[in-house]
Amino acid sequence: MQFPHAPQHTQLPLFEAFMAQPLVPALKEVIESPWGTEPEAFSELSLRGAAGNCLNLLAPILRELSQDQDARWLTLIAPPASVTQAWLRDAGLNRERILLLQPRGTQSAQQLTCEALRLGRSHTVVSWLNPLTTTARQQLISAARTGDAQSLNIRLG
Repeated sequence: MQFPHAPQHTQLPLFEAFMAQPLVPALKEVIESPWGTEPEAFSELSLRGAAGNCLNLLAPILRELSQDQDARWLTLIAPPASVTQAWLRDAGLNRERILLLQPRGTQSAQQLTCEALRLGRSHTVVSWLNPLTTTARQQLISAARTGDAQSLNIRLG
């Protein structure tokens, strides 16, 4: 079996072709400009699976946050029922630096989260708001900036 002879085209090696592109100056600017030194005011983590497995994934994050050198609190707003004092202890969290808050009366978890962020007594406020609308997200960001805090929303599903 014979293959037809393909025409000979000059082809640059991959690296040379990349360097020949006009992207190089733009790429250089991106590499040389550092990421913003300001941390984001809002982060969201989505965990799916069995509740126990999700908590096992969440434990090291909360443990790290509970051991933050900031003198302020790590505040958990309306955590799932499985986040108990016993679970906090077993997960190795510093329970002396954690506030667990539940909304009261007609107050929603979203309102309580915004208030905790706005007050600035917590370095990080962790919420379990799902679904989270764009408006609610903007309110959390604004409140976090006002209180110089971080908002972390956990979506379990």
